[in-house]
Amino acid sequence: MDRIAIPKIEGYHCFGCGSRNPQGLNMSFYVAGDSVRSDLILNAHHVGWEGIAHGGIVSTILDEIMGWTVIAFKRVFFVTRSMEVRYLRPVPIDEPLTALGQLADGDGSGPGGCRVSGALLDGQGSRLAEARADMAYLSPKRLHMIPAQYRIEMERLFGEIGRLLDPSRG
Repeated sequence: MDRIAIPKIEGYHCFGCGSRNPQGLNMSFYVAGDSVRSDLILNAHHVGWEGIAHGGIVSTILDEIMGWTVIAFKRVFFVTRSMEVRYLRPVPIDEPLTALGQLADGDGSGPGGCRVSGALLDGQGSRLAEARADMAYLSPKRLHMIPAQYRIEMERLFGEIGRLLDPSRG
């Protein structure tokens, strides 16, 4: 399956994807088919029980991958309205993991938002955790909540992602 790397905006403090957060996950993303994915390895800073990732970190990874799914496929400003997580197996540290997100079947797309699903897989492809979320699009009236420079950079990123995923757009 082809991978299309999704560029990200450098220099922000987001715990999931920010490059300036020394405590964060600094996740990177790529599109593979109809999913957005991120490969990562958790470490001792991410534990709950010894050797097992904290559930809040797992939830954060799922929220982040579902968010980047919206960024890649919808290219809109949004917030997570609600999220349900199911923990299926312990998530190990110091082992390769893959997070994946997809727009949910009948994703509820409309002017107000969409539904997204996410999963965290181990190196053999077994599901360790999964989630579903409702994402709410931000109306133009609400865009003031996003700092102006970040909004400009995100709009540039939306265009860049559009060109990567649909090269005929020029």
